[in-house]
This record gives sequence, C-alpha cells and structure tokens, in this order.
Amino acid sequence: MARSSHGKQNNAGAFFMATLVMWSVSVFFEILFNKRTELVSIVAGFCFYQLANWVIRNWVSRDPLFVNTCVSLLHSSITSSSVVFILANQWTTNGLHEMFEHSQLVGNTWLWAYPALCFSCGYFAYDQWDMLHYRLYSGWIPSILVHHLILLVCFTLALYRNVTINYLILTLICELHSIFLHARKVRRMAGVRDAKSKIVKAEWILNWVTFVLARSTSHVLITVKLTRDAHKFGKGCGAPTCSVWDGCNEFTKYFSRNRSLQCLQKREKSQADLS
Repeated sequence: MARSSHGKQNNAGAFFMATLVMWSVSVFFEILFNKRTELVSIVAGFCFYQLANWVIRNWVSRDPLFVNTCVSLLHSSITSSSVVFILANQWTTNGLHEMFEHSQLVGNTWLWAYPALCFSCGYFAYDQWDMLHYRLYSGWIPSILVHHLILLVCFTLALYRNVTINYLILTLICELHSIFLHARKVRRMAGVRDAKSKIVKAEWILNWVTFVLARSTSHVLITVKLTRDAHKFGKGCGAPTCSVWDGCNEFTKYFSRNRSLQCLQKREKSQADLS
C-alpha cells in the first residue's frame, strides 16, 4: 500500500513537472519569438528567488522546507509592499473612485502593476520547481501544486493578453497575510515557541487581523465587484474567471499550507506550560 501511494505521488510530481516545463516553453516562446520583452520580468523573478534560495541554503540552513519558507516570506514581503505602493500611488494620482472603475481594472494597467505581476509570476514558477525538486508536497493530488499551476495559468494568460492586470494585483493583497503565516512557520522551525512571548502574541494578533482584512474581506469584495460588473465584460463572466479562480485558490493555499491557528496556539501554550 505504501509503495502504491509513493508511486502515485511520483506520478503527480511527473505531471506537475511536465506542466511547468510546458509553461516555461510558452513564456520563452513569447519572449524570443513574439518579442514580448516586458515578460523578461518573469524570468528575473524566477532567478531572483532562486538566488535567494541559494544564499539561504548556503549561509543559514540546508533544510529544504526551512529554505522554501524563508523565500516564501521574502516573496510575501516584497509583493505586499509592491501592491501597497501601487495602490497608494493610484489613490493619490486618480482618486479612490476612479481607480476602481471597471475600465481601469480590466482595460488599463496601473503604473508598475505589469512588472510587479510578472515578478510575482516568476516566484510561483520558482516555488513550483523547488517543491517538485525537494518533494515538499504530499498526496495524490497535492493542493499546493494545483494552487501554483492555477496561478501560473491565470497570471500568464492575463499577461499575454494584457487584461485584468489590476484585478490580479488586487488579489495579491492577500500576501500581507502570508507574511505572518510564513513568519510563524519560520519561528516554529527555529524553535521559538513560547506562547507567552510578546512577539508571539503580537504575531497571532496580526495573523488574524490580516487574515480577515487582507485575505477574506479583500477576496469577497473582489468577487462582489466581478459579479456586479459581469455584464460589462465582452463575453459575460468568461473574462474575469481567472480572478475568481485566483481568489478561491488563495484559500486553498491557506488551508493546504497551514493547519488550524487555534490548534497551533493550543500546542504552543501546552509546550510552554510543560517547560
């Protein structure tokens, strides 16, 4: 039974590796043959996070899961900062009402939004490769690999067609919450588990606040906006499908990477009591 399960996991890995290779070929074809030089930021993102992986692996720890989580923390920090900067710039330039108009979200592209989405897309390609290379997944249909595949498809289709870029930037607001998810994981792997610590308590508060605001509320508002503006799309609800998938997919990522926050908190408290 164990051998059969391991074999099916290998089959899953082979499938997702094949999709990653096909995605890579597609991106390089667009850059080299269709002269889409703006997509070079995808390659730059992949190389940047692979370099960060190498630095952490050689100077901090060689544990693949720890290295992967540290790079994910770096991505969440960079991406969330970029999104906040882009939104703040648009707010001061065009005003809150105008920046969320349908034409702005679908047809136009905010300043720095395109390269920011490309750079983040490069990270998801890197993370997919890293997880496949070090087998940082489990199950016959690993949800984290499915999550990355859907993101890569949605992001690259939008980048190729240059539509809904701003919508996808809005979905990346959830990376604010991911900062504290990854920070918690790094902290626990580093052995810092004192539930009575002020730092740990502050982390838990920020974890819940950003979960409600950056992950839950933001995606609900995006879905409501898409539903209300569905008739404004040229093909009904077909065009914004990737944005909806991306929002749902972020919840898949959250529940696949992390167990219940309450259960983890109880464990930390019990371990602190024992010590």
